[in-house]
Amino acid sequence: MLRIDDLNARYGDSHVLRGVSLELAAGTAMGLLGRNGMGKTTLIRSLMGFVRAASGSLRWQGRDVTGWAPERMARLGLGYVPEGRDIFPNLSVRENLVMTARAGPDGRRDWTYERVLDVFPRLRERLNHGGQQLSGGEQQMLAIGRALLTNPLLMILDEATEGLAPRVASDIWRVIADIRAAGISTLIVDRNYRAVLAHTDRAVVLEKGRVVLAGESATLAEQPDALARFLGV
Repeated sequence: MLRIDDLNARYGDSHVLRGVSLELAAGTAMGLLGRNGMGKTTLIRSLMGFVRAASGSLRWQGRDVTGWAPERMARLGLGYVPEGRDIFPNLSVRENLVMTARAGPDGRRDWTYERVLDVFPRLRERLNHGGQQLSGGEQQMLAIGRALLTNPLLMILDEATEGLAPRVASDIWRVIADIRAAGISTLIVDRNYRAVLAHTDRAVVLEKGRVVLAGESATLAEQPDALARFLGV
C-alpha cells in the first residue's frame, strides 16, 4: 500500500530525515518509534505532504505521490490524527465530526456518524459542546472520530495517547485495536513502545533521522537491550 524509498527531508539547514525507507502492506499496522526529535513527526508530515521531501520517493498503491499537497493525499484515503489533535475549538463536537464525513476513495461508508458515536459514547454526551470545552482525552476521541469519518484506507496517529490519563489511554488503545481488526492499515507513533508493539505487526525505530531497527513487532519486543539503546527505556 505504502512505500517510502530513501527519503530525505530538511528544515532549512537541518537535515532531519536521512535516507528513510519502509513499506506498509494493506491491512497491516506499523509502529514508528524513537526518542523525541528523531524524525517521527517529520516522516509523517512528509507522507501527508506538509513537508516537501528534499529527495527520495513516496509511492501509494503503486503511484508516485512524491510532492503531492496535503489535500490530494487526504483524498487518496489517508486519515490523519496529528500530534496536538488540531480540532476546531469554535465548532461543536457535532460540527467537528459531520464536516469530514464522506465515503472513502473506494466508495465505502463503513464508518458513519452513528458508528463513531457508538465507539465513543462520551462524544455523544458532548455533542453540543465546543471543541475548546473538551478534556484532552475527549479531544483525542474527537480527532480519531473525525479521521474515521473520512473512511480512510490508512489511519495515521501521531502521539496516540500523549498526555492522557491511563484509563483514557487504555480506551484509545482499545479503539486502535478495533480499527486494526476492521482491516484499516495503521501507522502509529506513541511513547508507550510496549503498547505500540502489542498493537502492530511491524515496527521501525528512528535514530537521528535514520532507520536503525526494523522488524516484526513481536520479535522487537524480545530485544530489550536494543530497545533500551535506541529508546532510552
